[in-house]
Amino acid sequence: MDWLYSDIVKDHFTRPRNVLMESEESYPADGRGETGNIRCGDKMLMLVRIKDDVITDVRWKTYGCASAIASTSMLSEMIKGMNIRDAYQIGPEDLTKALGGLPTAKIHCSVLGDKALRSAIDDYLGKHGRAGELVESSTVICHCMGITDKDIENAYRNGARTLEQLQQATKLGTGCGGCKVNATEFLHGLDHVYGTEEETSHKEAVLA
Repeated sequence: MDWLYSDIVKDHFTRPRNVLMESEESYPADGRGETGNIRCGDKMLMLVRIKDDVITDVRWKTYGCASAIASTSMLSEMIKGMNIRDAYQIGPEDLTKALGGLPTAKIHCSVLGDKALRSAIDDYLGKHGRAGELVESSTVICHCMGITDKDIENAYRNGARTLEQLQQATKLGTGCGGCKVNATEFLHGLDHVYGTEEETSHKEAVLA
């Protein structure tokens, strides 16, 4: 088969940077973040070292596909020397661009890395009495109703697992309806972060 990814993705997949090695299990991290669900096949650990609010080093490991590995490898390189305020706002679109693109069906894999990073930064801030200091930026998904990706994520965590349930919880897509495809894809990505194996299998069957 032809390689379906960019040369940058191939490079970071075959030669991932800053991976946590077995010999580094006692890596002295200032912040630790985990996200994902191993039952869905994707789980991420991110460890960061921080000095004066600047990320000086990072280690990570993941159970995931080529996209998850490549996007987290790229992320680990991007954040070195970066202030935590800037690193906190890195999103999947930034990683996708840096990698030269990802297949649409794989963009959700890049969510794992940035969520694990924010969790690690939150851990660092909490240890220093600064919990809640940083807030993740949001992206509008449904412009008619002003529903953001954060609104969808909150609804998901409160039990909305289908587009119909999401509409009941947020009124998303009740205007022009042009957001339904993006909202469904976003829900699919959340399955890999929060969902159970059964929910992910069901959603993939529906999308197929």
